[in-house]
Amino acid sequence: MTTSTPTAYAVSPDSGEHWSKEGAWRVAEGIHRIPLPLPMDGLKAINVYVIETADGLTLVDGGWAIEVARDLLERCLRQVGYGFGDIRRFLVTHVHRDHFTMATVLGHEYGADVALGLGEKPALELLNDPTLDESPFLDVLRTAGAHEIAELWAAGGGERPDMSMWILPDTWLDGDHEIPVGTRVLDAVHTPGHTPGHYVFAEKQAGLLFAGDHVLPTITPSIGFTVPPTPDPLGDFMGSLTKVRALPDLQVLPAHGPVAPSSHARVDELLAFHDRRLELSLAAIADAPGTGFDVAHQLAWTRHEKAYDELDLFSQGLAAMETKAHLELLVARGQATRQETEAGVLFQAAPTSA
Repeated sequence: MTTSTPTAYAVSPDSGEHWSKEGAWRVAEGIHRIPLPLPMDGLKAINVYVIETADGLTLVDGGWAIEVARDLLERCLRQVGYGFGDIRRFLVTHVHRDHFTMATVLGHEYGADVALGLGEKPALELLNDPTLDESPFLDVLRTAGAHEIAELWAAGGGERPDMSMWILPDTWLDGDHEIPVGTRVLDAVHTPGHTPGHYVFAEKQAGLLFAGDHVLPTITPSIGFTVPPTPDPLGDFMGSLTKVRALPDLQVLPAHGPVAPSSHARVDELLAFHDRRLELSLAAIADAPGTGFDVAHQLAWTRHEKAYDELDLFSQGLAAMETKAHLELLVARGQATRQETEAGVLFQAAPTSA
């Protein structure tokens, strides 16, 4: 799902440059956007937001804990007169590595509080399980019917992750509540879907939404790429979109992509996109059962409408998991049935929906 301007060419209004260009870009009075690199990742960069207060800095998200990103964050903070020692708190939107790992590393080095949604606790506990002997995502791929992809992911799995990057946070965010940040008040809004513990932070008075990966201006976030798996991640995501739609219309400060003018407009686009994917997924299982992997082959992918087999290996895995999430929502709505088999979960349109 994309808008008319693809992420690769999107200019952000705060900088007048490509959204990923290096710098500490002023978004609003006392708020800067710092894009940090994501090597070997199609997203290219993550936006970290720096909020100034009289007592120091609050950062929304932290970036990926790699040397090139750490050096750039330090350099960009210096541009606006600060250093790592000025960071008092990280508000992390969710547990994925490009959001959480730099926050937890710097937080422990410099004594800054790291806050994360409570729904991410099972994922961190799983990653910290000393008995874990393979990637927990492999079982998710298998239930989606993507057994060959699981084998290929396992073959390229590499070493166990550096657990110093996956330390439990200092503060768990639980439920919707207000967070004072200097003279500002942010509404912490629980938005499960992309991950179970995802949060967005709304500053209604300034008309800003720190949106994490929940509302992205040029792409739709992956759904189903989370462990332990949840029963209905797409249902959670669409419910969270509706929740954000009920807030005032806010300027979107996304984790990936340019600053965008309207949360309402973008939420409407995302909901319409997934409604259409649900229709296509239901049509694909109208005559015969299929797994997420099977149905993913019948759908087009990316703004370029690529065939499934044209995707890279990682994207093929994401696509299979996301398609399974669409099929699970059809089951939750009574439009399809599911059966667990050795080949994966098989879905078929319910008789009244065929």
